[in-house]
Amino acid sequence: MTVTTDTRRLRLLSANIQAGSSTRRYSDYVTRSWSHAISAGKRVSLDSIAKMAGEHDIVGLQEADPGSLRSGFTNQTHYLAEQGGFDFWSHQTNRNVGRVASSANGLLSKVEPMEVSDHALPGRIGGRGVLMARFGTGDDGLVVAVAHLSLGAASRHSQLAFIAELLADHPHAVLMGDFNCVPDRPEMELLYKRTHLRPPSFCVPTFPSWRPQRAIDHILVSERIQFADARAIPAAFSDHLALAMSIDVPHSALR
Repeated sequence: MTVTTDTRRLRLLSANIQAGSSTRRYSDYVTRSWSHAISAGKRVSLDSIAKMAGEHDIVGLQEADPGSLRSGFTNQTHYLAEQGGFDFWSHQTNRNVGRVASSANGLLSKVEPMEVSDHALPGRIGGRGVLMARFGTGDDGLVVAVAHLSLGAASRHSQLAFIAELLADHPHAVLMGDFNCVPDRPEMELLYKRTHLRPPSFCVPTFPSWRPQRAIDHILVSERIQFADARAIPAAFSDHLALAMSIDVPHSALR
């Protein structure tokens, strides 16, 4: 792809990091369930994720622990920002299980956002959210949203309708995260009909990480944004592969 001088290439990454836990086979969900409640071994995983994240400009995280027993009371988004060389970071805590475990969406960026906002998503069971960063000023500014959607189709439908309303007026938009569904599900049509986002031109399987068969992690971009080389990358020992993509955005969308 030829990159013109009036655009800037940004390297994006979306990663469900499973709070740094290790899952390498389905049986680990049972036999290693203890790892979701203690911090042992997670620093090694986080350091590996930080090295991978540091090769990108904007990173969306899902299932990052904002500071509980299982993370050694470490805000994992902050830790990855420091270790990965990101000057700007933000997180959105979505679910707390006392002080034992918490879960958050996270944003790491080497480009300064003008504004960051977070929104709780609707659903039959609470604890889901979307984190949205705006880069540049005016209607043409780049908007990057990070979300972790529900397992149930009905909840996803209401969540995607909510996200579509947030992104409807933004011609330069990116939505990334763990959608828990493939991109041609009926509920995904809400995004394509009500926003400038478009379905991916090809699917990259990301789950389960040890034998990826399902494309449920996505980076969706609007029709005005050119993109290239979407690919899956191991995110340490998470049960999801991370998804990377390069995009070309007008310089005007970042100013």
